[in-house]
Amino acid sequence: MTVSLDQLEAFVAAAETGSFSAAARRLRKAQSAVSTQVANLETDLGLALFSRAGRSPVLTPAGERLLLEARVVLERREHLIGVAASMEQHVESRLVVAIDELYPEHALGTLFADFARAFPYVELELLFPLMEDVSRLVQQGSADLGVMWRQERLPTDLGFQTIGWVPLKFVCGRGHPLAKARVAWEELKRHRQILVAARSDGAEKQRLRVAAEVWWVESHWVILEMVKHGIGWAFVSDHVIAASPAAPALVTPDLQFDNGDWPVALEMVWHKQRPAGPAMRWLRDRFAAARINGLRGPGAAPG
Repeated sequence: MTVSLDQLEAFVAAAETGSFSAAARRLRKAQSAVSTQVANLETDLGLALFSRAGRSPVLTPAGERLLLEARVVLERREHLIGVAASMEQHVESRLVVAIDELYPEHALGTLFADFARAFPYVELELLFPLMEDVSRLVQQGSADLGVMWRQERLPTDLGFQTIGWVPLKFVCGRGHPLAKARVAWEELKRHRQILVAARSDGAEKQRLRVAAEVWWVESHWVILEMVKHGIGWAFVSDHVIAASPAAPALVTPDLQFDNGDWPVALEMVWHKQRPAGPAMRWLRDRFAAARINGLRGPGAAPG
């Protein structure tokens, strides 16, 4: 059995336009050529795809079913051509991006919808590690690009650019002893703190530690559930608090020692020794142009 793409194209065009003459106009071929291709396809398949009893061809039940398959084959042909064209332009076939949960997830939908339109043939994998786990993945080559909160000491083989700031809020449950008008620094130390935990055991893990007793949790969202139940207090970003189902059970009391916001810088990181293709450059430009919390980060750091 031999089935050609030209036969399938003629079959689909005839089915969609309702006649062999209209299909011929769409395909810019002679009507006799389209009719012959459809007839040969029916012979090769051993099935009648159209009933020709009336003035116009009508799909048979077999034709209706095989029309779906023919469209898939032709769509994949177009996809193959698109992938080949993308490769010819040296566009990456696959990218892995690691993004800390601190980056507002509502901003990711628009960004990656635009990416999908700009690079429809690039396979994308999104990872959501925490803190310095992001830079570790980029350094090891497990991720091509990372977005994370700023590390005090970044590996020298990584480039970085500040892309915004995210304020962290002090939050506790409504029944917690700290759920009052004003909270002093010393009071924070006396109550269990719940901190976000990276899997690596670097210095960043301790940066926001205040209390003597700490629980480590690998998710901002789960932290809020624990805070809701009075297990402890935490520093969590506004966008996570607002989107959490636990929000109605949470309070963000004022702090006596500052205005209550602990801003954390967001940085984009990449490996200096790995070349960036068009898709990677596009992502870097878009992350750099994004306004997080209404603030723009400064330009790329030297080195």
